[in-house]
Amino acid sequence: MEIEKNYRINSLFEFYQPLLTKKQNEYLDLYYGNDYSLGEIAENFNISRQAVYDNIKRTENILESYETKLHLYAEFQARNKQADEIQQYVRTHYPDDARLNELVGHLESLEEE
Repeated sequence: MEIEKNYRINSLFEFYQPLLTKKQNEYLDLYYGNDYSLGEIAENFNISRQAVYDNIKRTENILESYETKLHLYAEFQARNKQADEIQQYVRTHYPDDARLNELVGHLESLEEE
C-alpha cells in the first residue's frame, strides 16, 4: 500500500509540480524523489520535523485536490491503457502492415514524451 501511495504522489507531482510553491516542490522532491527522511529535510531547512510533516501532508492533499478537479493523471492513464491495447492488437493482427506499424511506433514515441 505504501509503495502504491508513493507512486501515486510521485505521478501527481510530475503533473502538478508547476502549480506548487518552491518550498512545496523542494520538500516533496526531497521526501519522495530523493528518499530523505523528515529529520533530514528538517535539518536542511532548520525547522521542526513536525513542520516538514505538516507541509508534506498539506501538499499531498493539494495534489489530490488538483487531480480531483483537473483529472490530468487519470486521463493520462486512460490514454496509455488505450494506446497499449492498440499496440498489442496491431502487433498481433497486422504485423506486416508497414504503415500501421509506423503509426503505432509514432504512438509509442508520444507516450515516452
